Amino acid sequence: MLLNNGFRESDQLFKQYRNHSPLMSFGASFVSFLNAMMTFEEEKMQLACDDLKTTEKLCESEEAGVIETIKNKIKKNVDVRKSTPSMVDRLQRQIIIADCQVYLAVLSFVKQELSAYIKGGWILRKAWKIYNKCYLDINALQELYQKKLREERLTSDAANDNHIVAEGVSEESLNRLKGAVSFGYGLFHLCISMVPPNLLKIINLLGFPGDRLQGLSSLMYASESKDMKAPLATLALLWYHTVVRPFFALDGSDNKAGLDEAKEILLKKEAAYPNSSLFMFFKGRIQRLECQINSALTSFHTALELAVDQREIQHVCLYEIVCQGATGDVDGAQIVFKEVQKLFKRKNNQIEQFSVKKAERFRKQTPTRALCVLASIEVLYLWKALPNCSPPNLQRMSQACHGVDDSSVVGLKYLLLGAIHKCLGNSEDAVQFFQRAVKDELCRQNNLYVQPYACYELGCLLLDRPETVGRGRTLLLQAKEDFSGYDFENRLHVRIHAALASMRELVPHGTAAWVLDASQREKMLRTFMNGKIQEPERSQDFK
Repeated sequence: MLLNNGFRESDQLFKQYRNHSPLMSFGASFVSFLNAMMTFEEEKMQLACDDLKTTEKLCESEEAGVIETIKNKIKKNVDVRKSTPSMVDRLQRQIIIADCQVYLAVLSFVKQELSAYIKGGWILRKAWKIYNKCYLDINALQELYQKKLREERLTSDAANDNHIVAEGVSEESLNRLKGAVSFGYGLFHLCISMVPPNLLKIINLLGFPGDRLQGLSSLMYASESKDMKAPLATLALLWYHTVVRPFFALDGSDNKAGLDEAKEILLKKEAAYPNSSLFMFFKGRIQRLECQINSALTSFHTALELAVDQREIQHVCLYEIVCQGATGDVDGAQIVFKEVQKLFKRKNNQIEQFSVKKAERFRKQTPTRALCVLASIEVLYLWKALPNCSPPNLQRMSQACHGVDDSSVVGLKYLLLGAIHKCLGNSEDAVQFFQRAVKDELCRQNNLYVQPYACYELGCLLLDRPETVGRGRTLLLQAKEDFSGYDFENRLHVRIHAALASMRELVPHGTAAWVLDASQREKMLRTFMNGKIQEPERSQDFK
């Protein structure tokens, strides 16, 4: 109901039966969490916290002995028709507890306060322990079940083939449990794999791994399972391929990476969700990334109409529609700028802080049409939407940038010109504009983020040339280490992390040491000479 636009009906059903079972309680809490994350309204975030804690209390039960008891029952071939369902139920409860803890941690992180980060990290640590244990134990149970089934088939006639199934430890129930744990387990791996290096040290201290391939594999398993969270796993995969990968530049300059996977998922699930506003939204995202702007707008408008009872989904659709262009209505823009301060809700939210600062500047200095257009192009750049614009539109944007003569935005102008020429394939021009943006000291007063972003962009371009790989890496490290306190800092760190990781994968064997800076090479050699590591036998080991 929820995913096929039956928002009111599903909400009523969840509320009516939320105390009847852990699964119904979790479903109701997840909807509450989803609403909170799409609006960031304080009231809904508090309500989601309360609902998740209620579900967690409902699911609390003794964990010790569950797996061991099931294993013993299977090994000894004891009739467990009465006890097994309750044991499976207890496993299910443990998985739900871990899910609730992850969502509580996310709600804590949204506050963007040091105490909230520490609290959220500790909650995640507890969740990870449950996920990891349940995941490994359910795998072990599946293997044990298959082994026992093979033994029975060898020693019994066909009439007894379903002996274990009749006892309650069916392959279906184990597969469903595996699907249930794979959703949280996979999402955990996927999110941790994208954490920027400055936070990764803390994550490693807490004992979290971050394997992106493992995360995607687990989410695919959950998506194809019979568990209640299967459609949620499908949405998570679509979100990753159509929003996260292009937005955080996880595939470098390849803005269409992941689209084939996303289209395959939509095609496979089309029959189950023919009129889903959420799936229509992701269809629009795919079309936008393929530069089919008119088709994308049609999909977003359709999703907007289908989500008549879901204000949160309407918000994201409207955002996509608005971001397709700007009208250049300066008077109208001035009126809107005056309204921005009234809408400011969260002091620690980067997007709201950025918007308020921009609006405040334009309230003090009446914006020209050229500055309004520049601000529009800036939004397209920050939201990774420039690569989806057509070459003629990009050319017009370039002309508009050249027409800006305000000295206070020179650095921003060069950054945007560099980004535009990069999208047009004019690498030489892009390099020159990024270099000018890096050198513009006025950026530190008006647009603090311009210099680190320009360093990053320039570094990525230089990484594409074998003769400038070292310089490119130096610029990426400079962007990461020499600047702080600017807008969207964490977002850039994620992109730098992805670029450096990609570079490590592409550097030929035997050359990796030479792209290290002098201090790192010296430290590595000193460690080697002190005998703390053994001499490598192959270049791959040294790499």
